[in-house]
Amino acid sequence: MSEAAFGLKRIGQIAVNVKDVARATAFYRDRLGMTFLFSAPNLAFFDCGGVRLMLGKAEKPEFDHPTSILYYTVDDIQKATATLKERGVHVESEPHRIAPLEKADLWMAFCRDSEDNLLGIMSEVPRG
Repeated sequence: MSEAAFGLKRIGQIAVNVKDVARATAFYRDRLGMTFLFSAPNLAFFDCGGVRLMLGKAEKPEFDHPTSILYYTVDDIQKATATLKERGVHVESEPHRIAPLEKADLWMAFCRDSEDNLLGIMSEVPRG
């Protein structure tokens, strides 16, 4: 492979800072319904459609801050939001239309995890 052809193309893992790994593991597994993969000391791993999500405590004080917003794609944003509410997730921002796309509208809703990280839920909703 030539140097010019190289490029980062695929996310393999995303790390989310948490204060309490057990509490966060229960939230992601039981309330968000994510597939738990495995754990290691102070870490928990979940499958997100082939991308691994790692929950863990910050290794150094300079890394101890909220994460970037992760956006999870769902087929039916209204149903997904209702399910999350039934599981005790506080929805901070109800589903709402963000932008028109070529064949659908982009809708989003927002909630926070057990560690106060903001999570986005998104769906491309067909028009008509």
